[in-house]
Amino acid sequence: MAVSQPAPKSPTGVVQPLWSVAHDLRNNLQRLAQRRGWPYAVAWAHRIAGVLLVVYAGVHILTLSVLHQPERFAAQMRFFGFSLFVVLEWGLALPVIFHALNGGRLVLYEAFGNRRDDLLIRWAAVLSAVYLLLLGLVMVAGNQAVSAAFFWLYTVAASIGVTVIALSKIRRSGAGVLWKLQRITGAYLLLMVPAHMLFMHLNPSVGRDAEMIISRMRNPLMKLVDLTLVLSVFYHGAYGLFSICQDYLPAGRTRIACGALIMGVMAWLSWVGIRLTITI
Repeated sequence: MAVSQPAPKSPTGVVQPLWSVAHDLRNNLQRLAQRRGWPYAVAWAHRIAGVLLVVYAGVHILTLSVLHQPERFAAQMRFFGFSLFVVLEWGLALPVIFHALNGGRLVLYEAFGNRRDDLLIRWAAVLSAVYLLLLGLVMVAGNQAVSAAFFWLYTVAASIGVTVIALSKIRRSGAGVLWKLQRITGAYLLLMVPAHMLFMHLNPSVGRDAEMIISRMRNPLMKLVDLTLVLSVFYHGAYGLFSICQDYLPAGRTRIACGALIMGVMAWLSWVGIRLTITI
């Protein structure tokens, strides 16, 4: 039976605490997989990654909500420009791409009957590592640029294609409308969320400069992209968080209170995002 490996020599500086946390998470995941199997461990990792992404999406929306105050926004960007936050932003790419790819695996399982879990989990792990490396290289280079219209036209077209394929299978299931919407938004976000993070670093000024962000967000195509992202992310996140409440909280007032809190916070963040997109 495999045992947890001792921690390799960790890098110094700001990365060291993150290295230790990553090593502990890896060991805990290995122990969980040994007891319950990799599909169970991956299911837990999927939920943890989803919670992290909801928190990140909320912080992202609240940060952008001060775009009308350029000095305040610039101060926030200087704060997030510290080395620790740069490393954290890169590390966040792992739950982003893992949650997306594992969500794709779940769609293949539920909608298309693909039961090759071990193979798909390996592919999700390999592609996650490739994405993490690619994003790291883009962040280090920091001097590239890409046409927003070209990038998002192709990304949206591909995302709509994936969504239509998933919908063609899901609509025939006997599940409820809310469950179907959760799967449909997941299929749409499969490409959109990793693409959004990549785009922010392909065009560094687009993610940091208030005037550039406002100019981009005023483009009609980008308004449509941003609106669909806001609605899809927070509905998908709200459904996922409520599912966790249902699984681990007893029926009754506690579960109702948890659900009400989730729905209230997600509705508020959605409104902040929609208002920002429309009025910018």
